Amino acid sequence: MAVTIEDVAREAGVSITTVSRVVNDNYPVKIETRQRVEEAIKRLNYRPNPIAVSLVRKTTNIIGVIVPGISNMYFSDVVSGIEKYLKEYDYDVFLVSEVKDAKSEKKYVNKFIDRFVDGLIVLDPKTENILSGFYSDVSKRIPLVLVNGYNEGIDLNFVISIQEKGFCEAMEYLINLGHKKIAFVRGEKSYSYDLKENIYKEYMNKIKSPYIIINTDDGNTIEVVKNTENKIAEINDRYRIGRDITAFCACNDLMAFGILNGCSNLGLSVPKDVSVVGFDNIMISEMSNPKLTTVDQNMKTLGKKAAELIVKTIKNENKKPQKVFVDTLLIKRESCALVK
Repeated sequence: MAVTIEDVAREAGVSITTVSRVVNDNYPVKIETRQRVEEAIKRLNYRPNPIAVSLVRKTTNIIGVIVPGISNMYFSDVVSGIEKYLKEYDYDVFLVSEVKDAKSEKKYVNKFIDRFVDGLIVLDPKTENILSGFYSDVSKRIPLVLVNGYNEGIDLNFVISIQEKGFCEAMEYLINLGHKKIAFVRGEKSYSYDLKENIYKEYMNKIKSPYIIINTDDGNTIEVVKNTENKIAEINDRYRIGRDITAFCACNDLMAFGILNGCSNLGLSVPKDVSVVGFDNIMISEMSNPKLTTVDQNMKTLGKKAAELIVKTIKNENKKPQKVFVDTLLIKRESCALVK
């Protein structure tokens, strides 16, 4: 049978109110009385009800984190950065993943609020929920930080990867290698993908080359590797890869791995026949064969900065919403070569 606060009070010879004050540390208690209560707690191995404690303290020491899909190592690395920092401040992280659309994202945000989390971090939030004012309303109810996502003219806390810079570097790198027949590989419904597509089109217009855009549907789960591999097989009936397409620029590394697999299935050699660039620099990008040229998003730094910002927001250290930027860098490995 579980030990109750009444048991501790009897053991220590004090009132239930005194035990509560010691447990919650919310009211002065004489040193000798506190010691007597703490000794009783230890002898009885009493564990306070965390829900009751949080109601008294008006804090749960829990941060809710929402991600589109944890099987994409980009998101798991960001979450790792968040957790590592928050542990220093005695916060626990509650995670929800595989959030596919705006409706389910809203549902989980509201569930976290109903569970009285101290703050909320949302990775790659849905543009619909930002533009509708949903997150503006949420920020009035709970400390909130958004990682990436649509942010133009939006007065909310953001931690933003400078994706434009990284993707420009990737496109310029391919063009400087002589590539003009570049295919762009993306997923559905993501501000990040839309941003990169716009940059891709700008560069293709500059070199007067037609767009070749390949959509792999959901881009944030491990299934995108196989989906992209299948897309490569499909487009091979329309384009001669290696001639009509000499390079692929993908929105993330999982898509790039699918391209590598698809080209291998067709008997094509990367980078001899076709070049491939990914985006994110997840751990296995330097374990693939060939090692993947990609853009490093500094995911753990993104996570750390998001955690720093949520803690500052909880402590009311910021007078107004902040936008924190994290740099990106093109990592040149083995998957790109001069055009033949």
